[in-house]
Amino acid sequence: MVPDWEAERRTMVETQLRRRGIRDERVLRAMEQIPREEFVPADERFLAYGDEPIHIGGGQTISQPYMTAVMAELLELTGSENVLEVGAGSGYAAAVLGALAATVVTVELVPALAKAARANLARTGRDANVLVIAGDGSLGYPQLAPYEAISVAAGAPDVPSALLDQLNDPGRLVIPVGERGDQELRVIWKRGNSLESRAEVACRFVPLRGAEGWH
Repeated sequence: MVPDWEAERRTMVETQLRRRGIRDERVLRAMEQIPREEFVPADERFLAYGDEPIHIGGGQTISQPYMTAVMAELLELTGSENVLEVGAGSGYAAAVLGALAATVVTVELVPALAKAARANLARTGRDANVLVIAGDGSLGYPQLAPYEAISVAAGAPDVPSALLDQLNDPGRLVIPVGERGDQELRVIWKRGNSLESRAEVACRFVPLRGAEGWH
């Protein structure tokens, strides 16, 4: 029996997002519309709307829906932004960001995952304004900078200077920072060439690998 994916999405939005304090209606609407089940491995599809991350291969995961929503909401996107995402994974978060911004560049270190993300985005019709790059996301993607918003879906030992350099002024960066196993989700604002930072929630992401991440 094929699950009622639309019903599962509505339940996920109500129980995992709205009840936990997600208030941005654009974020809630995007996550109610985008088929998360199309972005997880076929043998894990039954877990698509569970309140947990899902392994997608290459040592990577797709974040739990709540964390995807928190990060998207913290970016405060209005629809006009050029966004950089570090860690494409399966492409799901990029699809959500693509529904909220004008353009999204998402960089994935694992070539096989970058290929899968492109396929997932194309199959679901979410690739029109999302560009998937295979490369070292800790270095950003300077070719299309600056970015009004940057989202990092991996835990960093510190905030990569390359990402700060590519952040627009004004701009906003959301990134998990801390140890390999536990981090705090930070929001960093660039305003008038100065930086402000605030810790939001405790979190646990896979390590950010690359030149400005974990080696």
